[in-house]
Amino acid sequence: MSEVTRLQPRQRIIVACDVEGSTSRTNPAKATLRADMYELLEATLLECEITEEVREPFYDYGDGVMVLLRPVDGVPKTLLLHTFVPVLSTRLTAHAIRHPDRMFRLRVAIHSGEVHFDRQGVFGEDLDITFRLLDSPELKSRLQQTDAPLVLAVSGDIHRSVIRHGYDGIDGRTFDPAICLEVAEQRHVGWVHVPGQGVPPVDLYSA
Repeated sequence: MSEVTRLQPRQRIIVACDVEGSTSRTNPAKATLRADMYELLEATLLECEITEEVREPFYDYGDGVMVLLRPVDGVPKTLLLHTFVPVLSTRLTAHAIRHPDRMFRLRVAIHSGEVHFDRQGVFGEDLDITFRLLDSPELKSRLQQTDAPLVLAVSGDIHRSVIRHGYDGIDGRTFDPAICLEVAEQRHVGWVHVPGQGVPPVDLYSA
């Protein structure tokens, strides 16, 4: 039986992060930035009790990193929204205060779906959606328009299944449907959130 024949999808929560403006930095500066990014991300995950037992190893892509979380009761999607993202934002702010010469900001995207694994790594349409959200001009523009340490994009699936239900600690009014994507001839809406900021102006919802 070939590897393709044995191919089976696995459900994962997908969290991807990308550093703003990393291509403008020197290689030594990038090395320091990467070390800081991994340290902050690992500390944030552990503070949220998202240990190595419930996630895949980090997937590195140069100026960013992806984390795949396994579907376990101890790591609901709500945890990422009301705890992980705010904690990561706070840690980025504290890092910038301690090391102003090494400050950096992040774009973060969260989606949930089917992922495929092979000997070379991971792939699948839901990963494509996540990275399209992460790299969208709208998310990059939102980060440029704010002093916040990070901006977040979530998929329409995350918004429909979690955010719109008003779970504790998650204010759906602070999410703006600012991103429109087409992946595999399917339309996807991405919702943008800036931790620490209030409800967006009403006219943004007409986007």
